[in-house]
Amino acid sequence: MSNALALGAVTAVVRNLLDNGFIDSGAPLSPVKVTAIAPDLVKLDDPDAPPSLNLFLYRTTRNLGWAEVGLPSFDYDGTRLTNPPLALNLHYLLTAYGVADFQAEILLGYAMHLLHERPVLDREAIRRALDPSPLGATILPPAFQALTAADLADQVDSITITDESLDSEEMSRLWSAIQAHYRPTTAYVVSVVLIEARKATKNALPVLTRGPKDVGVFVNPSIVPPYPTIGSIEPPLLQPAARLGDTVRVTGHDLDGSSTVVRFAHRLLETPNEVAIGTSTDASEIDVPIPSGPTAEQDWPAGVYSVTVSLIRPTETAAHESNVAAMLLAPEPELPPSSITRDAGTQRVTVKLDVRPQVRPAQEAMLTLGGFTALADPISTPASSLTFELGVVPAGSQWVRLTVDGVESLLVDRTKEPPVFDPSQSVSVPA
Repeated sequence: MSNALALGAVTAVVRNLLDNGFIDSGAPLSPVKVTAIAPDLVKLDDPDAPPSLNLFLYRTTRNLGWAEVGLPSFDYDGTRLTNPPLALNLHYLLTAYGVADFQAEILLGYAMHLLHERPVLDREAIRRALDPSPLGATILPPAFQALTAADLADQVDSITITDESLDSEEMSRLWSAIQAHYRPTTAYVVSVVLIEARKATKNALPVLTRGPKDVGVFVNPSIVPPYPTIGSIEPPLLQPAARLGDTVRVTGHDLDGSSTVVRFAHRLLETPNEVAIGTSTDASEIDVPIPSGPTAEQDWPAGVYSVTVSLIRPTETAAHESNVAAMLLAPEPELPPSSITRDAGTQRVTVKLDVRPQVRPAQEAMLTLGGFTALADPISTPASSLTFELGVVPAGSQWVRLTVDGVESLLVDRTKEPPVFDPSQSVSVPA
């Protein structure tokens, strides 16, 4: 692969191709100066300036053909697995300059013919263009000396030159952005340039055997995979979320086995919480108790959990891990609140509310009371008590909804038909 010098190396090679092409072609204009600078740096006020061509890299885009090569490049904990190449297409403007009649047109015609005849930059041409030996490295500009280390000729894919059609509107926008006087111009795409890092990666060891007695992968004639699979996670009482102390039911298939552990991962936990089940005898479901108490209130923040099951299937010796399923853990407001007061002047209501589990500083907590919603006052450490400053909440009995990280407290009793609001989730707001 090439390195970060590749963009400059490509420009140098194309410029060299044009420079040598004019010398070898016997073009009627001589000498011809070939540059690779921004068009606004080209001097146009010199009447004795020779005819010149300018090659300008005005844009780069990602090459879609190489977009997914080497992915994923990192594993779950950020360890580098591969060095995927940065694959680029280089977009150039080729502009001809002349002070006399027909000079620009002749230059552009010869240049376009040269690039048409050399649609591929072969490796030998790249090495020759970047080799400083004929002149000696010491007399070349420092920037060109650095390009010899670009490794452009050694990249795995070839480099092609293709003309790019730009309409008058696109060309006008480009030259307006460049803030230079327009001259006869054509556009080209050079593709593909592969830039790859050379950092250390982690690779797995080779596979020693493929199934029992190395007979290959076992084929199960079924659309159901023979591995523990979670279909759903069902909190009790038909609720959409579980609470601390609840027992949730994990349903699926192939969930029977020994050394069964259910893991609950949360974005704020460095390591998942684990609930050891031991031996599970039902292949279709596992009942998992969510702990409660002061320790659980610290270790199980409310929010969304990613749940997996690990177990050793009967007749097997290695543990299998299931797919990932989501579970919501709802916050619980302790009602009535510690205090609920109304400001005599503004009539705004302030609520101090004890909650479980603890709310962490990185979590967003909101209280909705009587249709008014407010964020909790900022906290710097995990807290079991939050303060909310709401609007002018009407006096009387109002329903309470506490939301932490998008998960609401359980306001609705879904065991009734039709569902009803849970009467325990209301408070009396003073006048």
